[in-house]
Amino acid sequence: MSDSPLDTSKRTWLIASGCAGAAGAAFTAVPFVSSFQPSERAKAAGAPVEVDISSLKPGEKVTVEWRGKPVWILRRTPEMLASLDKTEPQLADPKSERKAFPTPEYAQNKYRSIKPELFVAVGICSHLGCSPSDKLQPGPQPSLPDDWQGGFLCPCHGSTFDVAGRVFKNKPAPDNLEVPPYMYVSDTRLVIGEDKNTKA
Repeated sequence: MSDSPLDTSKRTWLIASGCAGAAGAAFTAVPFVSSFQPSERAKAAGAPVEVDISSLKPGEKVTVEWRGKPVWILRRTPEMLASLDKTEPQLADPKSERKAFPTPEYAQNKYRSIKPELFVAVGICSHLGCSPSDKLQPGPQPSLPDDWQGGFLCPCHGSTFDVAGRVFKNKPAPDNLEVPPYMYVSDTRLVIGEDKNTKA
């Protein structure tokens, strides 16, 4: 018994629809599967970052990205360095002894840095992950004490940090700002995310 013209055209239509559907599924699957592959940006996110600091003037700060985090590099002025002794009695952890964000050995000093004038820190508050604002100018300002020496203010819940990223007493932030691993490769270039103790 032969198929009617209607059955033949229906079969042809079903076959064509099925083939088109299969091809569409294959094209859809390729980007879906490839979305599981790490992007070039993702691959680079954990890599060390080299920064040229030759043009950074005293009192200036630059922000770079490392592992998806903002990392600050601040060239401190002599006045900023002098303020560190003045703020010490008001700090919750002046010697960076708390362990939530262990400070690298080379930054376990009042400057929290390798070179006193250059401060390197992750610009994320240790409370809830907000990014503190620059309040580097000393003196009375809104939300800051009258004897403010300069530093950083987290606008979310009012935590304050001095210019070495040390948190003040009685603030929500439980720890000082994190100092990432870093090292100098020359007088004008530093690498964030790697230091002499980093294992290859």
